[in-house]
Parts: sequence; structure tokens; C-alpha cells
Amino acid sequence: MKVKTKKDRRRRIALRQRTPLKGTAGRPRLAVFRSAAHISAQVIDDDTGTTMAAASSVEPSAKASFADGARGGNKAGAEAIGKLVAERAIEKGVTSVVFDRSGFLYHGRVRCVADAAREAGLKF
Repeated sequence: MKVKTKKDRRRRIALRQRTPLKGTAGRPRLAVFRSAAHISAQVIDDDTGTTMAAASSVEPSAKASFADGARGGNKAGAEAIGKLVAERAIEKGVTSVVFDRSGFLYHGRVRCVADAAREAGLKF
């Protein structure tokens, strides 16, 4: 795959890193996606191809949990999404996950999601 844009670069990295990352029922994959305005996270069991828990900054229930000044495009909103997806995963009985940054750099909002999920009780 020839790299022409930033999106192509991210897809190439995501495909390369997804090879060793595989979510199972015992230890599913926590996949993070970010856009300019929103961020979302999913806990995925790759064996069955099902999403066990998810949270997104587009959801009205997630927007209600945002603190003052938090939104999907900043770190405060990313922390809220990380905490929310961790709580939903723990409700389903998931305590340990594999972190999938989907080709994004482990920096900024992606890191905030990971740190908030760890603080909320997920292990990775």
C-alpha cells in the first residue's frame, strides 16, 4: 500500500499492528478511534466478532457525563469516554483487555482514553 495521505499511513500502521493484537473472550481488544471532533472506544471479542462494550462522544448519555468544557475533541472528553467504556466493560465481566490504538500515536486523546480506562479498573 502506497502512502499518499495521513489516512493511508494510519491504515497501514493499523493493519501491521493488528496482526499480533487479537481479542479473545477472556481478554478482548479495546479499540480506539478518533476524529477531529469525536472519539469512540469499543471492547471487541475477535473470536466471535462481537462488540462487548462501547462508548462514543456522539452518544447523548455520554455527553451528559461530560464535565464543564469537555467534548469529544479534547482530552477531558477522551477521559470521560475511557472511564465510561471501562465501566461498561466491567459490568459485562471484562477486567483485562488488549489496547488497540488503531494506528494513531499513543499521545494526546488516545493516551487519555487508555489512562482513564486503567484508572476505572481495566488492566492492560
